[in-house]
Amino acid sequence: MAAPHEPDLFEHVRDHPSFHLPGEIHLRLPNILGLQLTKYMVLQLVAGFFVLLVFRGLARRIARGGPPEGPWWNFWEMTAVYLRDNVVRPTIGVPHDAHGQDEHAHDAHGHGDTTHAGSASAGHPADRFLPYIWTCFFYVLICNLLGAFPWLGSPTAEINVTGALAVVTVIAVMFYGMQRSGVAGFWLSLAPPMDLSPIMKAIMVPVIWFIELFGFVIKHGVLAVRLFANMMGGHTVIAVLLLYIATTATSAIWWVVVPSSIFGQIFVGTLELLVAFIQAYIFAFLATLFIGMAVNPH
Repeated sequence: MAAPHEPDLFEHVRDHPSFHLPGEIHLRLPNILGLQLTKYMVLQLVAGFFVLLVFRGLARRIARGGPPEGPWWNFWEMTAVYLRDNVVRPTIGVPHDAHGQDEHAHDAHGHGDTTHAGSASAGHPADRFLPYIWTCFFYVLICNLLGAFPWLGSPTAEINVTGALAVVTVIAVMFYGMQRSGVAGFWLSLAPPMDLSPIMKAIMVPVIWFIELFGFVIKHGVLAVRLFANMMGGHTVIAVLLLYIATTATSAIWWVVVPSSIFGQIFVGTLELLVAFIQAYIFAFLATLFIGMAVNPH
């Protein structure tokens, strides 16, 4: 364990009530009415504000008519349209009681017009879930990418943050499911229909229902653990590589360890950029899958 006077090599994977800047500068965050602000709280606000600014700007440009221009705006629009046409619509599909025109307007895979996100083609029944899925993906993505900046960190490397995101997803899944099937219908649908005799059904249905309820809780908990473990793991590897330099500072092999550790850190840091996008995609995809299972229980 590092001595008190040594730098915290695991700063990126731990939350702090201050920002640690170069030159042993500690920017202490205020305590507001008994609530101590932390680095990850501030970074989550930064991520939320960034997403808000980007998509308000994108919405204004789309509202003027025609697709937004420029690589910056095209990137965000392209990503949003990809999630709509390749994740949300195919995964959730068309409910059985959807209007006939919706069923004819989109094929069995949920594909429709792939024009820009603000077009009039947004008439697929699954599009009503897009605001939540888009918010999940872009918010998680920006939280992940903040860890690539020196002296910041990834809020999603904190289990409390990913746990809160998982809880919100559970609430969204239950809300959409109960809105679609009713309160009783949603919870009863956890147990699949079984062609059994009355006696066997009376025994098996409650057992299966409790197993499915346990699975419902577990699979949403996986959202938190998967995201947290992947983001924390990458930053921990970087910290360990830096630790090699510190622990060999007085050794003759220091000249070999330094370039090796720096090369390893660059490689892992580049891989972390890819992981940031992959984990945001996985979180959004699993959230979409769970919503689809709730609104199409059978």
